Amino acid sequence: MLSKENLLAALNRVEANRGAPGADGMTTAELRPWLLVNWPAVRAELDAGTYRPSPVRQVIIPKPGGGERILGVPRVLDRLVQQAIAQVLVPIFDPQFSGASFGFRPGRSAHQAVRVARRAIEDGHRWVVDLDLDRFFDRVQHDVLMARVARKVDDRRVLKLIRRFLEAGIMVDDVRTPSEEGTPQGSPLSPVLSNIMLDDLDRELFERGHRFVRYADDVRVFVRSERAAHRVLASVTAVVEQRLKLKVNREKSKVVHARSAVLLGFGFYFTRGGKVGIRVDPKAVKRLKDRLRELTSRRWSIAMDERVAKINRFTTGWMGYFQLADTPKVFRELDEWFRRRMRQIRWKEWKLPKARFRNLRELGIAEWKAREWAGSGKGYWRIAGSAVLQRALPNSYWDDLGLRMLKPTWQRLRSAW
Repeated sequence: MLSKENLLAALNRVEANRGAPGADGMTTAELRPWLLVNWPAVRAELDAGTYRPSPVRQVIIPKPGGGERILGVPRVLDRLVQQAIAQVLVPIFDPQFSGASFGFRPGRSAHQAVRVARRAIEDGHRWVVDLDLDRFFDRVQHDVLMARVARKVDDRRVLKLIRRFLEAGIMVDDVRTPSEEGTPQGSPLSPVLSNIMLDDLDRELFERGHRFVRYADDVRVFVRSERAAHRVLASVTAVVEQRLKLKVNREKSKVVHARSAVLLGFGFYFTRGGKVGIRVDPKAVKRLKDRLRELTSRRWSIAMDERVAKINRFTTGWMGYFQLADTPKVFRELDEWFRRRMRQIRWKEWKLPKARFRNLRELGIAEWKAREWAGSGKGYWRIAGSAVLQRALPNSYWDDLGLRMLKPTWQRLRSAW
């Protein structure tokens, strides 16, 4: 864990990830110069087993579906040490993890998890057990977790160090709150520790012959009948609560048909030929539109080229994830709505009837029609949807500005598969 190669790789990773400062205020840019002076003392503490992590800084962010998620931001020095530990734990534990586990593992992704889920549904497992672990990262019992780490790690200094990170506490309004359970989300160690903790659940499901997918604490089990699904939900709940000492959220855990199931922002649908397609969850579409409304707000005074650049960064990232969906019609309809939002912005930018008339004429609209619409008192949304403005500001107009629409981006990404 303390080899020069491992520590340098950990440092490079922490610097690349950047991230916010911890409770001490040190940034990732300041870490390397600080280490040049102070590393010998830190190394001596690690060798002697006396290193004491600092409490993490609490950050609360809203969840997309409502509620709040509590993150813990460690100081950058602690992130370096945690990353160094994680880099030696992963090769020890990861090869033995279940093939149905996809979260926070090298060479695995959310897209793979969704494809495996689709295959299970195509094979006739059309009832889905949606298991919700209630505040998983906040409820992990340290003794239970450390017992599982100790199955393969016998270095007492490393075990002691991991335990100290778990018990470092949380800094809230400059007051340290002790951590008696849980592993803070946001730390480099948290992903591998969560997979170690839930590996027993994976093994239990595998031994029972279930088709399932797990991405961190997101668990879906696929069975052939509704009755079997309810039976599996009850039995798996018992395993989670009795063996792992965690809690299942009974209000959110449910049994649903595959056409209503959601996994990592994706849903599923059935074609006439009996095949299973992947769609974007309507909640994800709503979040997309909410964000695009912010980026295309008429009240936001910003140059068009700068606005286009910000929009492109967002839509490219969004489509990079949701390219898996087999729904070009949805993306086309979103593009139509999106372009109408953009036409509203142009219409407002032109402001006065004289400027609107001049711009419409320059864009090829007949004089009488340009004069009629330039003096129109209709609202922005109505005018943005008019045939006149659609002819004046066609798709090619936005292409020339470099605006990346969703469906063309989807087509380009899919063609690269």
